[in-house]
Amino acid sequence: MGKILLILSLLSSLILAQNEKGSIYGKVTDAVSNQPLPGVNIILIGTNYGAATDLDGKFEIIGIPVNSYQVKASIIGYASEIKTDIIVRSSKPAQADFNLTEEAIQLQNVTVNAGYFSKAPTDIISTRNFGYEEIRRTPGGFEDVVRALSVLPGVAQADPGRNDLIVRGGAPSENLYILDGIEVPNINHFGTQGASGGPLSYINLDYVKETSFSTGGFSAEYGDKLSSVLKIDLRNGREDRLGGKATISASQFGLNLEGPIGDNNNFIFSARRSYLDFIFKAAGFGFVPEYYDLISKANFKLDNSSNISFLFVGAFDNVKYFNETADKRFDNSRILGSDQKQYVTGIYYQRLIQNGFFNITLSRTYVDYNTQQRDTLLNPIFKNISREQENSLRADLVYKFSSSTEISAGIMGKYIKFEADVLLPNFVTSFGDVLPINSLNTNENYSKSSAYVNLNNIFFSKLKTNLGLRLDYFNPLKKKFYLSPRISASYNFTDLTSLNASGGVYYQSPSYIWLALDENKNNLEDIRAEHLILGIDHLIREDALIKVEAFYKLYSDYPTSLIRPYLVLANTGAGFSGSEDNFSSFGLEPLTDKGKGNSKGIELSIQKKLSQLRFYGIFSLTYSETKFTPLDGITRPGIYDQKWILNISGGYKFNKKWEASLKFRFASGSPYTPYESDGTQLVSKYLTDYYNPLHSLDLRIDRRWYFEKLTLITYIDIQNVYNNKSSNSIRWDPRTQKAERGESIGILPSLGLSLEF
Repeated sequence: MGKILLILSLLSSLILAQNEKGSIYGKVTDAVSNQPLPGVNIILIGTNYGAATDLDGKFEIIGIPVNSYQVKASIIGYASEIKTDIIVRSSKPAQADFNLTEEAIQLQNVTVNAGYFSKAPTDIISTRNFGYEEIRRTPGGFEDVVRALSVLPGVAQADPGRNDLIVRGGAPSENLYILDGIEVPNINHFGTQGASGGPLSYINLDYVKETSFSTGGFSAEYGDKLSSVLKIDLRNGREDRLGGKATISASQFGLNLEGPIGDNNNFIFSARRSYLDFIFKAAGFGFVPEYYDLISKANFKLDNSSNISFLFVGAFDNVKYFNETADKRFDNSRILGSDQKQYVTGIYYQRLIQNGFFNITLSRTYVDYNTQQRDTLLNPIFKNISREQENSLRADLVYKFSSSTEISAGIMGKYIKFEADVLLPNFVTSFGDVLPINSLNTNENYSKSSAYVNLNNIFFSKLKTNLGLRLDYFNPLKKKFYLSPRISASYNFTDLTSLNASGGVYYQSPSYIWLALDENKNNLEDIRAEHLILGIDHLIREDALIKVEAFYKLYSDYPTSLIRPYLVLANTGAGFSGSEDNFSSFGLEPLTDKGKGNSKGIELSIQKKLSQLRFYGIFSLTYSETKFTPLDGITRPGIYDQKWILNISGGYKFNKKWEASLKFRFASGSPYTPYESDGTQLVSKYLTDYYNPLHSLDLRIDRRWYFEKLTLITYIDIQNVYNNKSSNSIRWDPRTQKAERGESIGILPSLGLSLEF
């Protein structure tokens, strides 16, 4: 009888859960001045639920049935904005914050607007914004911020198993990450030194509020990178009560906690651990990667005009080897392993002033690399113990002169400490080059600084412009100062169609490891790239946008090797490097800045946001061509040159419980250098062969379960459904005396489970 009562009780709670309700809260501010906007109308599209913001720009809507909603914010004088994928659940309040852009002159007879595709005033061209839910449900994405970007036009993947972003032909070292206003060298576990890729991001998606990704033409606010800017804004913790989430996903498990700290203050905390080591051990691998990461953030409201935040994000990566058998020692001898400790921490202060605001950020980033590779006798082939430490102080000001004119300006200084202890004894490349570095020990202090100014104007409600100027300084190089003018413009032909253009100069300082040799400091300058972009945007309907963009990037002053005159460092940085890559990405050889190149292409994309029409998705098609000319004067294709890239990603939301999605990707094969019958490679054949095209299909199904004060999210994600094992890799096997084409992992099903409380 007791068991029957227990079952009835559980069934009763499940039935009651179907009627559970939740709430939505948020804040509405001016996109330029950050001032709160009172009296803004907030409605849930397709329902009778709504509210208006108070004097602090805040709103709350309660008693909403659990489901997914589109939330619209509108007020006279500002462009309306719609947030899609706002999930109301019983376990915690949903958050929807808006930054509305003022309209200089209200357009008449507007039937369709860009509310689903709003963007910051400086993001005129080549920029996409994604919310938490759009990233979370991406098939094959491991709920990873970076992997979700691979469906965008102009973005190539060097390897499907990694996060090396190749943006419009640029190297993996050319991408800038900004986490809550702090520049971070790399946001990936097991990151490649001097580049920005790795297998998996260490940013916990559960705390990501919104992302903005620019693939070119970005404003003067951002510098020291040539190809892209990924901004990740973390949300604040909940203020109603203590809550959290327990998660088991495709590669890790973890626990989140968040809640209030007194009045108007809050915190978030997360700790995660991979379980790949358990899988690798069970499968009998000779090595085991394991990682941990954690995040903590506290936000304190000092008064109605100012607040201060503290952030700490850390990642700890280890590789363990098992060399009991000759086969395992052989397999491990081909692996460049890296134990890493890295963290980013900072204090951020913001104060509102009349018609604007200013920020002051004090931050520190730290990366400790312990990288090594050994031969089959366990003798060291390569050892690199490096530490890169950056201490930064930054101040930014935004001021709004009128509804059509605003200015932003900022200044930043960095103190850098770089240490490297390198061992590379008598290494001969597969091309027969002898690398001159047997051992190297360096301890350097560098300084960087920058200043920028942006002026935004709107003319006659039709023409929007951004004029910018940036100055960068890096003290160890022969030329220390670099000036970057930039201009972007957008002209609205109609309410639905706009013509966009951008041009500018961009500089990037050499990676610290490239400067380990003293002579390189005198031989190198900042790498230069000139961007030219022209595009058209057209709203097919309120929730669907078509974009066409053509781009041209002209590179100069790229580091190229004096020992290997066929090698330009733009062709390095992806993968795990090591002996099979001839340790190319580390730049541990005499370099000169004589490399040059260009990348050009055209992109088409169609994006449909989730609305009352329950399907969503992105279609993108890119044709591009990338070429580089190193010291030997021979122009060759870039090593990441994939001429055709096609992406189809989308899904359908059946109801508040069920959702299904898919992702298909096709990319032309990139160039590689074939092996000769004796295992060597010839410079005359450098990058003359091409891999087979890469293509795969990923499927995902999500199911939500709503209980009283709890929400359970489960999913099944199947990557590479039809088991295509092609990959962009080739290696020489000294045992069989044959070149082996690499294979991807093939079909990979995974399950995920998250319990939110």
